[in-house]
Amino acid sequence: METVAAIPKYNLTEDQEKKLILREYRSLLRALKPKLKPGDKELVRMAFEMSADAHKTMRRKSGEPYILHPLAVARICVEEITLGVRSTICALMHDTVEDTDITLDDIERQFGNEIARIVDGLTKISNVIDVNASQQAENFKKILLTLTDDPRVILIKLADRLHNMRTLESMKREKQLKIASETVYVYAPLAHRMGLYTIKTELEDLAMKYMEPETYKEIARKLAETKRERTRYINEFIRPIREKMERADFNFEIYGRPKSIHSIWNKMKKKGVSFEEVYDLFAIRVILDSPTDREKEDCWKVYSMITDEYTPSPERLRDWLSNPKSNGYEALHTTVMGPQGKWVEVQIRTKRMNDIAEKGLAAHWKYKEGAADESRFDKWFHQIREVLQNQDNDSVDFLQDFKTSFLAEEIYVYTPKGDVKMLPVGSTALDFAFAIHSAVGARCIGAKVNHKLVPLSHKLRSGDQVEIITSNKQKPTEDWLNFVVTAKAKTKIKDALKEEKRKIAEDGKYIVQRKLENMGAAYSQHNTDILSDFYKQQSSLDFFYQVATRGIDLKELKEFHVLGDKLEAPKPQRPVIELKPDQHPHPDFNKKDAELIIFGESSDKIMYNLANCCKPIPGDDVFGFVTTGKGLTIHRTNCPNASKLLANYGHRVVKTKWAKNKEISFLTGLNIIGLDDVGVVNKITNLISGEMKINISALSIEAKEGIFRGSIKVFVHDKEELDELVHRLKSLSGIHAVERFDAEIA
Repeated sequence: METVAAIPKYNLTEDQEKKLILREYRSLLRALKPKLKPGDKELVRMAFEMSADAHKTMRRKSGEPYILHPLAVARICVEEITLGVRSTICALMHDTVEDTDITLDDIERQFGNEIARIVDGLTKISNVIDVNASQQAENFKKILLTLTDDPRVILIKLADRLHNMRTLESMKREKQLKIASETVYVYAPLAHRMGLYTIKTELEDLAMKYMEPETYKEIARKLAETKRERTRYINEFIRPIREKMERADFNFEIYGRPKSIHSIWNKMKKKGVSFEEVYDLFAIRVILDSPTDREKEDCWKVYSMITDEYTPSPERLRDWLSNPKSNGYEALHTTVMGPQGKWVEVQIRTKRMNDIAEKGLAAHWKYKEGAADESRFDKWFHQIREVLQNQDNDSVDFLQDFKTSFLAEEIYVYTPKGDVKMLPVGSTALDFAFAIHSAVGARCIGAKVNHKLVPLSHKLRSGDQVEIITSNKQKPTEDWLNFVVTAKAKTKIKDALKEEKRKIAEDGKYIVQRKLENMGAAYSQHNTDILSDFYKQQSSLDFFYQVATRGIDLKELKEFHVLGDKLEAPKPQRPVIELKPDQHPHPDFNKKDAELIIFGESSDKIMYNLANCCKPIPGDDVFGFVTTGKGLTIHRTNCPNASKLLANYGHRVVKTKWAKNKEISFLTGLNIIGLDDVGVVNKITNLISGEMKINISALSIEAKEGIFRGSIKVFVHDKEELDELVHRLKSLSGIHAVERFDAEIA
């Protein structure tokens, strides 16, 4: 769903538009043809006509007729997720209830209860991320409840999001940032979890295109430049394997495919290497056409042929044949040493497995014979339902908990009897205890992992066998929340803590009641709310708890007025907001320096702080974020916290750009790695201080076994100056890598 554009940006006559819409509709019908049963075509036509009529006055931001969006979403559902007729109808109608006069009752009358329920889920889902945090959690829960009822809601929503991402260029910059952040934060992990790897990869790449455009273009350019030599290498690698497989009479496809730009960028960041040093820029894929009863056997035979030809890396074998991932992914991955001493990843799977990897959950339904495969998804949905039933309505952390619990990669852990439990990566012994039963978790004092005693916070690994040790005297404590990742464990711990808090708060309630009666005020909801507000407590429960534990001593009560039996808080002094130089993250700032940034269309100059988490400097791509209590904070768009802030609190994001001001210096840091050569420090300091006249704040260099690692903090005026410095440092002989880091002031 998107807002309607005022000015069309393209030129088509009304007649040409009609032809274009009709052509798209016919393409959709062609794609649907194998799935159409008698009467289906008429239903699809009715949905198309209803949607086209409802949206007839609307246009997309690009200026094209709005109906092209639902048609494109329906085609993605059919062609890329292999959904059927009912999902197509829902996709065509997905924006009607929110944006037009059509109601859910109209949809139910025409198409029945099932389609109305899915459209309702899609309507709720589109409101999720743009409101305040607690409402957002509430909405997200509604969606997840609909999802566990009918997963098609999320599949159609992913198709909707994919089309919006493919057509994002006509949106304003801040809207692009917000939508791209949401995509990376929620929708790409959801696509991964639903088994839609192709869609997940495209969503991540498109989000990166808008969030980190320079890096994206650079990697895309280098991939294009190295394509010819990559193709030559892939052909050389494949030739002997193809010959062996043909001799063994396999029916197969074998090809190389480049890794996604986003995953290459992740490798570069994680390993701290350059593009040229990423060894797995591509993967070789072998897809076998094998009967179901011979799938595993054939995959292992091919593995044997490949490892006869090329030496494998034993620690890089991934066997998802014996133990498929919880999203249904099955394959055999190995990394082998190919020609010219290059490591190459090889993925072996059958046509059925490939379908499930590309089309995810929808392909599951196509292939399901026994309930074994389905039960993995069922188990996941069951876990979500369990958590939703216990969640607080105002849980601001809900989305974050959901991400870490349900959208992460998973590990498999065993009970002493050999039953397998599926947990997200990063789970601890305490998470496992809560996964067994809430009561076991609450009384857990430790665990034995593979027969060795470990603490509650011990992180588990796939294949661990875990035995939980409990004690009736044990009670959950606040610090437990720091080392559990599953939503179930967090919810149960919070519930137990709240219960404990409630008991203590009873004493506080009694104290407040007595004080109010002594003042002649009533003990009422209104009065306790006034007091909770005055003492800046989140709820009356927190307020009573603080009173009971002597965190609040109520001495300010004498300043309150009593009108009738109601309390009136004393008038607060108006605070003077002033950004003092010593509050600023940079030392050489004065009053006018706080006017560095221009906001909005009117070029108003506003006071701000620079975020400590990413230390922006002029020229960085930035956005402003309105924080509670601190005013405006400026973050880089590639800040580690950016996607969370933009996705969760889009309404608090302010459009931001830098003004030109060469007088002010900003502290930033550079890590340098190179060969430990005589005079290397001299060369570096000469370049920075002597040639470029840049002030050095701190410099530390450590040499070990012929390699030196240096860290330099410098004051630069803007990103241009920093880029120039990095470029010139890299061109010094013996310097291997130069990386920016965010420097703290000493």
